[in-house]
Amino acid sequence: MNVQVLQHVPFEGLGSIETWLAQRSAVVHHTRFYQSAVLPDLRAVDLVIAMGGPMSVNDEREHPWLKPEKSFIREAVERGRSVLGVCLGAQMIASALGARVFANAHKEIGWFTVQAVSQEADAFHFPPQATVFHWHGETFDLLPGAVHLARSAGCENQAFQIGRNVIGLQFHLETTPESADQIIRHCRGELVAGDYIQTEQALRAAPDDAYRGINRLMNDVLAYITRFQVPANP
Repeated sequence: MNVQVLQHVPFEGLGSIETWLAQRSAVVHHTRFYQSAVLPDLRAVDLVIAMGGPMSVNDEREHPWLKPEKSFIREAVERGRSVLGVCLGAQMIASALGARVFANAHKEIGWFTVQAVSQEADAFHFPPQATVFHWHGETFDLLPGAVHLARSAGCENQAFQIGRNVIGLQFHLETTPESADQIIRHCRGELVAGDYIQTEQALRAAPDDAYRGINRLMNDVLAYITRFQVPANP
């Protein structure tokens, strides 16, 4: 499996996804937009993973690489590649396919519950409720034809699916204690009083079981979107 990771900042990497890919002997390449915006030929890519970041998909003037990244993601979806978007990455998929991305009524930072929505037979099924790690302030309109997978009290569109091999997640199932520490260190200025913003102490108090649970769920998502993978055509 040839994987292209779209990484927007150094402190939001693959987390537990790295282990899943290594177990499958995946060949992993990165486009690190904070260093270079060079993107590969999609004919050699099986799976695209777009990670998170503190910028907005609408910040194209400040980050001109957003436009070619959106084009790359749109082409990946059109070619039937497997695509996973995490947080900013989910918003990138939505924006690339024409949906509006905008500020949510609430920022969500912390461990909060999401509820499963879709019961369609061929859709990915989240547990009825799952406590997951959030760090986002924007949301998006659900794309026409997309399957609504999850919601929360603070944000209606938490996860969506397009076809059998594209999933966008507002929340972070890849988070490990180490990756949580990185985002807290770099973004702790966002930890202000809010209905859905936890304190740093609460964020760091999550038990190991919480991380293991979300990481297993991420493995399930990855297995689902790659099960019906359209092979690369070198």
